[in-house]
Amino acid sequence: MSHPAANLPQLFTEARRWFEDALFASMEAAGEQPVTTAQASVFALLDAEGTTVSELARRMGVTRQTAHQAVHGLIGTGLLEQVPDPGSARRRLIRTTAEGQRVHERARATIAVIESVLAERIGAAGVQALRGGLTADWGPPPLVTAP
Repeated sequence: MSHPAANLPQLFTEARRWFEDALFASMEAAGEQPVTTAQASVFALLDAEGTTVSELARRMGVTRQTAHQAVHGLIGTGLLEQVPDPGSARRRLIRTTAEGQRVHERARATIAVIESVLAERIGAAGVQALRGGLTADWGPPPLVTAP
């Protein structure tokens, strides 16, 4: 984040990119398979028992086709698997494999280290303030009229 952005949505985007750049580079340097931003989102949004591609697409805010591509790329690398949904013969669930779980746990640990680096750079109080603001109840999105 080398230059100021004009508004909060742009700052959020730059901050997310900073974390993703650090995470992806650190994971690759540790010998892990590279993943895309969409593929990383899949891991963050999967339920422990598995999740349908349609539900993943909804959670990611993307089309079913985009989620499908991300999921099948990860299935191809052995990080995810597709299994029958015990609640519906027509649906299939996506869940992590043992290798996928190992990589996901490593990513979570890496994020914790990245957060500690951020705390060293901007101060623990700054990180705590960020977390507090982002986890506060903002209420429903407002409908506003620009002046």
